Amino acid sequence: MPETGSPPGTDDTPAPCGRFAPSPTGPLHFGSLVSAVASLLQARRRGGRWLVRIEDLDPPREVPGAADAILAALDHHGLAWDGPVLYQSTREDAYLDALERLAAAGLTYRCTCSRKVIARVAAAGIAGPIYPGTCRRKPPPAGRRSAIRLRVPAGIVAVSDGHFGRLELDVAGEIGDFVLRRADGLFAYQLAVVIDDADQAVSEVVRGSDLLDLTPAQICLQRLLGFAVPAYLHHPVVTGPDGNKLSKQTGARGLDDGDPRPNLVAALAFLGQDPPEALRAASLDELWRWAIARWDPRRMPGRRDAPAPPRYEM
Repeated sequence: MPETGSPPGTDDTPAPCGRFAPSPTGPLHFGSLVSAVASLLQARRRGGRWLVRIEDLDPPREVPGAADAILAALDHHGLAWDGPVLYQSTREDAYLDALERLAAAGLTYRCTCSRKVIARVAAAGIAGPIYPGTCRRKPPPAGRRSAIRLRVPAGIVAVSDGHFGRLELDVAGEIGDFVLRRADGLFAYQLAVVIDDADQAVSEVVRGSDLLDLTPAQICLQRLLGFAVPAYLHHPVVTGPDGNKLSKQTGARGLDDGDPRPNLVAALAFLGQDPPEALRAASLDELWRWAIARWDPRRMPGRRDAPAPPRYEM
C-alpha cells in the first residue's frame, strides 16, 4: 500500500496521527468500516497520518487469513494507510519492557485468582466484575501460573471525549486492579493499546463508544508510564436489528467485494455526514475528496442529548 495523505493544514496546529486497529477474528464488517472511515477522516481533515495496526494478541480467537482479508477490504474501499502495518504479535519486547518499568516502580503484582472465583466474590462494574484486590498484599506465588495486575491508584480520572463530552471515573473503585498480562502469558489489550499508541505517536484515537468507559483506565496507565494522553473521539456503534452491537461475535457478515461506494455512502450517512446520492456514481477519489472536505464529527448522532443512531439491517 503506498503512503498517501492530504495537503498539510494551513494553521499552526501540528498535523494529527490517527489509527485503525482491528482484531483478525473475521472479515471487515460494516461496523468496523464505520470505525475505519471515522478515524481516517478525523486524521485526514488536517492533513494528518492514518495508521493501521492489527491487534493479533489472542491467537485462539484469530481466524486464519482474516488479517489479510481486512487489509484487502480496506484497500478495496480506498482507505489508504500510511507506512507499514503494525502487528501486535511482533511487539512482545515492547510490552515486556513496559511491565518491567511498572514492576520496578512497585505498580504491579501477581494474581492467581481465577475468573470463576472473582465472579463469585466481586461486585459488578462497568467492565465486568470489579477485582477486590485479593492478591494485592500476598507474597508472589511460587510455581503457580499467575496473571499480572496493575496497582490502580485511587482517585478520579477524567476524559474529555470529542463527541460524548466529559467522563469522570474512579478507576480503582469501578474497574479495580486490571490485568496487564494474563495467566496464560498473553498480553492484555489495555497494556498493548497504550504502548502501541505511544510508540506510534498516535495523537487522536477514534473508535466505537463501546470502549468509552475503558478510556479512563487507559489514561491511568498512560500517566503511570509517562506517556502523552491522546485526544479521544468515540463514535456511536452500529447495532443490528436486535439492538446489539454489530460484531463478528454476533454474526455480522463481512463486506462484499463488489462496488465499495454504497458501503462508504452508508457509513458516511450513519456518521451523520449527509452524503448526496450522487456519490454512489462518483469515483472513489471523488467520494473521498468530498468526505474529507465535509467531515464534521459534530454531526455524528448518539450524543447523550441526541437521538440514537439508526440500526443496521444485516
